[in-house]
Amino acid sequence: MEVLAPLTRESWRGYQRSVFPEESWAYEDGVFRTVAEAERVDLVSRQQYRDFVFELEWRVASGGNSGVLYRVSETMPQASESGPEMQLLDDANHPDGRTPETSAGALYGLIAPRQTVLQPVAYFNTARVVVHDNHVQHWLNGVLVVGYDLHGATLAALIARSKLRDLPGFARVECGHIVLQHHGDAVWFRHPRIRPLPD
Repeated sequence: MEVLAPLTRESWRGYQRSVFPEESWAYEDGVFRTVAEAERVDLVSRQQYRDFVFELEWRVASGGNSGVLYRVSETMPQASESGPEMQLLDDANHPDGRTPETSAGALYGLIAPRQTVLQPVAYFNTARVVVHDNHVQHWLNGVLVVGYDLHGATLAALIARSKLRDLPGFARVECGHIVLQHHGDAVWFRHPRIRPLPD
């Protein structure tokens, strides 16, 4: 049986900050919740990871938007300027849900999920990101919805045709942080856990 280690409150801090951003995130009974009206400060893992399996449960308020980003460098003003993102979204009530490449489970702005497997807004979904030998998988509610090669020609061509083309460091980080995005909406994350994989 696969064993993943839990990531507790002490496992996270604010993006480009040394401490947990208590004004922007609440933590209670193992659940992380954005403070929607507060400053948008992403949570960043204290550890960096190259190859890994990362899982959590998530839900957003009606119309909510968030994401899990990985292999993130803090050298850029925003995590999204370096790290690819698994989109977490209320597809039914957010404009991004109308575009497959920005819907829940997508590699944000680049690759649409193979199918839609979302729970209703009031319920938690599961997200799983696997990165191994630069091959990436996004799993949503137990279904593989996206698979791609970080160093592949297909991804490079997609980036070249997207709004991400002007970010030279995007998807180039070999070992980086995991980020939980604060997009100004109410979002809940519970049971984040990880298993580093050997190179």
